[in-house]
Amino acid sequence: MTTHKVETATAADEAAVFAVLTLAFSNDPATRWTWPDPKTYLEAFPPFAKAFGGAAFGAGSAHRIGSAGAALWLPPGVESDDAAIGALMQRTADVKTAVDGPQIMQQMARYHPREPHWYLPLIGIDPAHQGKGLGGALMKHATDICDRDGALAYLESSNLRNVPLYERHGFGVLGTIQAGQSPTIVPMLRKPRKR
Repeated sequence: MTTHKVETATAADEAAVFAVLTLAFSNDPATRWTWPDPKTYLEAFPPFAKAFGGAAFGAGSAHRIGSAGAALWLPPGVESDDAAIGALMQRTADVKTAVDGPQIMQQMARYHPREPHWYLPLIGIDPAHQGKGLGGALMKHATDICDRDGALAYLESSNLRNVPLYERHGFGVLGTIQAGQSPTIVPMLRKPRKR
């Protein structure tokens, strides 16, 4: 069995992590619904990733496996930059997203736990390295921390193909999020496991 070394990514690793995530999300249904034009996607996704999960770098909860995969987790009390996300979406998102996007955001807010929890805005593997267990290694690294601390974990899967991976790591489906022509997004919650 191959082991993958998960490391904490620092601010010096930001550009490399955002590059991996940009590659990883290039075929993501919800992301490409938001930015169907390739040029717009390549310009918009890195600042989106920074606003959505970039606070993980300062919290010590940005994880990477070399330059092949990364996960940005927000621990309790650490938030995404919603104002920056909103401004970016207004400037860059496809016109269809502008119509249905606010409904998606409202639905997402309804599922988001109110109690303290770890939130996973982004996890991704460079397509050249997918299928090698890196996503599972990144998930296990973070869920071990949640189990150690007795903390809930929450995510929204923007790709239905990834739901089984999250279920294998203890996440349960809470429902579905969808509006108009948007792809389906799946909110998922994980209760800590006893060690």
